[in-house]
Amino acid sequence: MMNDKTSRMICRSAVAAIGFFFTLAAADPANGADGTVRVGKGSYTLTPPAGMKLPPQTIFRTARVVGPMPTNDWWSSLAWEPFSSNQFPHPLGVCAAKEGLRVSYPGAAIHAVPKHVMASMQKDLVLGHSQCEEFPDARVDAFSDWFVCAMFARGDRQMRVSYGHGSPFVYAKFTGGGATVRFDAPAQLWSGSADTPVLGVTVKGRHYGLFGPAGSTWSGLDGRLWTNRPNGKAHFSLALLPDDRPETLALFGRYAHAHVVDTRVRWRYTAAEGLLETVFRFQTEPQEGTERGTLFALYPHQWMTTSTDLLPYRYKSVRGPMRLGAGAGFTTVMRFPGVLPALPDKGSYDRNRLRRYVEEAAQTPFRRAGDTYWAGKSLGEMVNLIPVAEQLAGHEIAEKLRNTLKTRLEAWFTAPEDRAKREHFFYYDRNWGTLIGQRPSYGSSEQLNDHHFHYGYFVRAAAEIARADKAWAADRQWGGMVKLLIRDMADPYRDDPRFPWLPRFDPFDRRFPWLRCFDPYAGHSWASGHARFGDGNNQESSSEAMNAWTGVTLWGEATGDTALRDLGIYLYTTEMYAANAYWFDVEDRLFPPGYQQTCAALIWGGKTDYATWFSGEPEHTHGIILLPIQSGSLYLGLYPEYVRRNLQGLAKLRGGTTWKHWHETLWAYEALGDADAAMRRFEADPARIGTRVRPFVYHWIGNLQAMGHVDRQVTADHPTAVAFTRDGKRTYVAYNLTPRPITVRFSDGATLPVPPGQSATKP
Repeated sequence: MMNDKTSRMICRSAVAAIGFFFTLAAADPANGADGTVRVGKGSYTLTPPAGMKLPPQTIFRTARVVGPMPTNDWWSSLAWEPFSSNQFPHPLGVCAAKEGLRVSYPGAAIHAVPKHVMASMQKDLVLGHSQCEEFPDARVDAFSDWFVCAMFARGDRQMRVSYGHGSPFVYAKFTGGGATVRFDAPAQLWSGSADTPVLGVTVKGRHYGLFGPAGSTWSGLDGRLWTNRPNGKAHFSLALLPDDRPETLALFGRYAHAHVVDTRVRWRYTAAEGLLETVFRFQTEPQEGTERGTLFALYPHQWMTTSTDLLPYRYKSVRGPMRLGAGAGFTTVMRFPGVLPALPDKGSYDRNRLRRYVEEAAQTPFRRAGDTYWAGKSLGEMVNLIPVAEQLAGHEIAEKLRNTLKTRLEAWFTAPEDRAKREHFFYYDRNWGTLIGQRPSYGSSEQLNDHHFHYGYFVRAAAEIARADKAWAADRQWGGMVKLLIRDMADPYRDDPRFPWLPRFDPFDRRFPWLRCFDPYAGHSWASGHARFGDGNNQESSSEAMNAWTGVTLWGEATGDTALRDLGIYLYTTEMYAANAYWFDVEDRLFPPGYQQTCAALIWGGKTDYATWFSGEPEHTHGIILLPIQSGSLYLGLYPEYVRRNLQGLAKLRGGTTWKHWHETLWAYEALGDADAAMRRFEADPARIGTRVRPFVYHWIGNLQAMGHVDRQVTADHPTAVAFTRDGKRTYVAYNLTPRPITVRFSDGATLPVPPGQSATKP
């Protein structure tokens, strides 16, 4: 989708911007005879463990696609199966099929019921090839940040189509023939004729523009199969129109032949203002004419945060209304609220009692789960406990817990010499370009699901160690393995083996897809590696994604790697805005009237669900998008009025506020909106909270009771600083992970000196 000159320029720019990945001189290039690759003191294996279910060997791509194949994307099914499952780039819906590309407008058929919002994929038309009725498959032929190309080919009869997030266009190139459009129902022609290249047509109440090359004509307009006679030219476009007015068709015709050939996103965190700026750019190649811009539709989280001028056109989508823009791209600006490694000791709690809770928790064995997800959950419990132990029970208990954390991470970060050992290490799959932990779970191996959910706990745990032990986090120690996990779930390096000037040493000839789990245009992550569902890809636990991005941010800050820190801030801030819009609808403006819940637990490409993969209990449905409550969960409290509304919805379903499950999550969440109420629930029955997590929950609620809720009006010029408000009084909290003293400045004018490696509060 991009020419070599452009690709080379972009890749060189990316290397300059994020060269931190090439500082790992500690990585030993020598491989062991058993396929072990050393990375500092750690290692991984190139030999799959016996019995592990692996992803398929076949990747449906053309020879043009080299390097790691993206997974966990909205279009991933195109690479996993001969054609594809339904894809939802929005406002279009598409599906690769044997007869060509099926195209529809899901937004025209949105159906909202109390627990679901569905945008059905009703086939409007099929874009096909005039000399080929059926193709053997469709393969990924190119991709960029939010666009993809699919190649349909039978011998020398080829149709190459490209489409992407936000674009109302499908672009096509043909060899050995021209375009056909087969309608699923009788179509009404309202502009153009058999002798004009441009047609305006309505099918099933949906409006489309068909844009043949200059001088082309049409046949078959009296039936359902319309054929474009291309006049010896190869290009064609179609577009979903917001209405059937001639001036709208003319507007789209202006941009129809400026084919999008590349899409790029870049971000910049401005610490002084606490702002994240994200720039989206389209690159086009005019097939005729001189127009180099394009038309693009913005999701709500984008148009709510851009100052780019937009046109007076809208599309419906399951995410809410999309607004149309024109040009080469747009820019969004979002507030980064800050993250903390832990809350301070400001709580309105009984310190002797909290100390006893810490001592009891430290004496309770932490689970030694065999798989990556549950092992990660256990690591997360230790991460939450260590700072509380430091504050209330002294450094001896905290150091013991930190050593346990190190021991467990180091075990996972070391490939075993004994090949019979089948647990606690990582295997690199060359075919797909991915690290797979042994043991995997929930499809993390054969389907490449949930890597950010699993590995995010590991990175967050490593960041907690790095907070106190910089030597452990060095590249020559264990930092190299941490960075490989980050690369697996969110690699910001645009790798391309076509360029020989790129470094060629282990572990960095191990390539990973760019931002594997994160969708920069949708603004959030996807959980499924393959997206082989009728409703497109999906993500359930947005909060576990946020846990991962908390870990990346804190790791970057603790190790002095500002580029990696800013990657974490980009992921954290963008996913936060998307979660607040699509999982929570915190401003009560996007969920349609028929949907009667106060949150959504499963976001699909074509659906919004109040449901989970594992349970129908309402506490689980609400809690899965809250857990794990950790120091980076303060974003959940930016709208305390919504926290109360969310829990009112849960209480309505449960028939009261006596929860049956997950008290540790729900009480901690309630504290972000009403800490006094949360503390009353805790005091009434603290035994509802398990021993290992009880100290953290008591500490969390007590701090929020004393400091109040997160103040979303105040930002800081340092990433690990947050302001709180209670009864009109602000409390400022900052943590200094650097070896130098700093002074944090808040946007309301307050300043806060912070010693090296410590936290500070004011007042």
